[in-house]
Amino acid sequence: MSDIFYRFSPFIQEYIYRSNWESLRGVQTASAQVLFETEHNLLLTSSTASGKTEAAFFPIISMLTEDPPQSVGVLYIAPLKSLINDQFLRLDEILKECDIPVFHWHGDVSSSHKNKLLKNPKGILQITPESLESMLMNRSNDIVRLFCDLRFVVIDEIHILTGTDRGNQIICQLNRIARIIGRDVRRVGLSATIGDVDIAKKWLGGGSNRICEAPILNEGKTSWRLALEHFYIQNEKFDQSGTDAFANKDVTQFTEEKKEDPIPARARIDAGYEYIYDCVKDKKSLVFSNSREETEYITATLRQIADNRHEQDIFLIHHGNLSASLREEAEFKMKNDEYNAVTCATVTLELGVDIGRLERVVQNGSPNTVSSFLQRLGRSGRRGAPPEMFMVFREENPLPETPMPQLIPWELIRAIAIVQLYIEERFIEPPSEKRLPFSLLFQQTLSILFSSGELTAKALAERVLSLPAFERVTKEEYKALLVSMLKCDYLQMTEEKTLLIGLAGERIVNSFKFYAVFKDSENFSVRCESDEIGTITTPPPVGDRFALAGRVWEVTELDIPRKLIYVKGVKGKMEVTWPGESGEIHTRVLERMKQVLCEDKIYPYLKPNARRRLDIARRVAQNAGVCKRFIIPLGGLTYCMFPWLGTRSFRTLRKLMAKNAKYLQISNMEYDGCCYLTFKYEGNSERELINKLCALTCDGFDKKELVSPAEVPIFEKYDEYIPHELLRDAYAEDRLREDEVVFRIGQMYKSIN
Repeated sequence: MSDIFYRFSPFIQEYIYRSNWESLRGVQTASAQVLFETEHNLLLTSSTASGKTEAAFFPIISMLTEDPPQSVGVLYIAPLKSLINDQFLRLDEILKECDIPVFHWHGDVSSSHKNKLLKNPKGILQITPESLESMLMNRSNDIVRLFCDLRFVVIDEIHILTGTDRGNQIICQLNRIARIIGRDVRRVGLSATIGDVDIAKKWLGGGSNRICEAPILNEGKTSWRLALEHFYIQNEKFDQSGTDAFANKDVTQFTEEKKEDPIPARARIDAGYEYIYDCVKDKKSLVFSNSREETEYITATLRQIADNRHEQDIFLIHHGNLSASLREEAEFKMKNDEYNAVTCATVTLELGVDIGRLERVVQNGSPNTVSSFLQRLGRSGRRGAPPEMFMVFREENPLPETPMPQLIPWELIRAIAIVQLYIEERFIEPPSEKRLPFSLLFQQTLSILFSSGELTAKALAERVLSLPAFERVTKEEYKALLVSMLKCDYLQMTEEKTLLIGLAGERIVNSFKFYAVFKDSENFSVRCESDEIGTITTPPPVGDRFALAGRVWEVTELDIPRKLIYVKGVKGKMEVTWPGESGEIHTRVLERMKQVLCEDKIYPYLKPNARRRLDIARRVAQNAGVCKRFIIPLGGLTYCMFPWLGTRSFRTLRKLMAKNAKYLQISNMEYDGCCYLTFKYEGNSERELINKLCALTCDGFDKKELVSPAEVPIFEKYDEYIPHELLRDAYAEDRLREDEVVFRIGQMYKSIN
């Protein structure tokens, strides 16, 4: 063991011995050196399952043991309740031998547990951003007593928080606490996937005067077991690849060995889903999808396959609209080696919940980002085994008249690009930065005023605008917001010229939903007898059926005033929809997608179907000239543009072309995602169109001019309360990007000259 080992408290040394660790990992040594030997903040970024939690908490707990704080000593903030529940159990086990209690605090935690902390504030408090917001507002008089001797703040999974309203809310909260207790507290940020360390360090240290260190770790080579396979939905035959890429068995061999209801030559339900079923059969696995709808549907389908084969239903489900009891059941069974469970999940199990001996991950479709791919891959491969992932792609079989761009399997191409970007460049998307977070500004204004009682406009502005999240908001913009809030009665002014929360503002802050800065919806609770199943957004009429928790339910009774839906379970499966938008895709991913189509490289992780599908797509792209031209004719007046731009830049180009449609002589612009856009063009040639685009952008352009005065771009939770002119400024600043558009049009110009 290294010298650092002997700096740890004796009970931690004993824990390490009991766990049969032969040595400390690099991340644990580097973390301990920073925490023991400096007063700096720490950004700890290393691969999933590398021991970051222990790396942060072993030295912190040791220091708390040596010098016990007189209040809560550590504030641990995590974005998910499941992550807090998991870390609570892990820390509780480590701390059995000492007098440091661990408390967790979120909406599913009992009042009795919370009261123990309030009566005797000490130890470690694990909390969500929403519960911390509630505490700052409703227990403002207790903040000093709770946190007067706070030593550390640990923020987990910061890659999904940086540059978001929710992440910036945390930084606002930390600065508010620092102001109340009169000192700056050390911060530790944890993540497995940070694309730009400097941006993450700046975010983590927002408002802090401390240096932030981010040790560079040499983690050596990593090995994966990765396979990508493709199916046409209408193709019911298993006539292509093996079910288990690592055992080289095909489906027929696999099922005959089991001597149980062999699958006939034709799939009974869906070849792609039956392939997934056999991938996870007899293996403790996670099946990831990119949406709750897909997760619900695939869970129901896998259960249907199990029923058809007369096999045990071992399928669980985990997403944010399920009841706490169903989520906790899935977490418990995944951690417990006695259960050979398979859980279908969304991002809720992508993050750092330790689910122990997980043998395999299946990804339904492509992840949107390199970061998400690495997080999901890292769920498996713990305890010495390499990470193992299947990606399975299902696609409608194209009809003869299908337009050329739709002949390319964009999800498969994106998945290959994501894998290659990390293999070749170790590329991970950099964190985004939000410059004008007016929705958060509205919420923090009400929150600060609620906890303060009343303030002058000047004092309120000084307190709010000094928070790091709002450093780019001008005094004039904040004045415009305050004037609007006064007019709409969210604020009111007293005779003494101080500001209070108005009647309309009280209705907002008095709702428990106020604490969250992410958009929520009006949810109806679904109950089957005494069991709580989860929530849906729209109540179906009595007698109708809907899907939730991977099962189908029939409505037996509605209690609209109490937002309750009573149901009974029935057989079958159905599709379900929730509102929401998919995440952003980075331009580097699109550029690598073009390379995938244009190179002849063979990727060893592609299974036979996927390899054949890629060959077909490459021939389509080559014959159409996709690799050499940015704009290609599709017949008649219809043209297609492949700009190879990420979500934000693609949106900017699209708005630029729409604004100048008459000058460009284009109409009927259509797009699906950011891979391509089609339009009618009445000009003379592609060259003329590119020349006109170049004329629009050669000296740059003002992206604010792309947002029309009639637009009301509402995206964030409190945007509906923001003056429209401020919303338009925020949209231009945070959702449009001109530099990549200018560069790409410059490339288009060079390609024709």
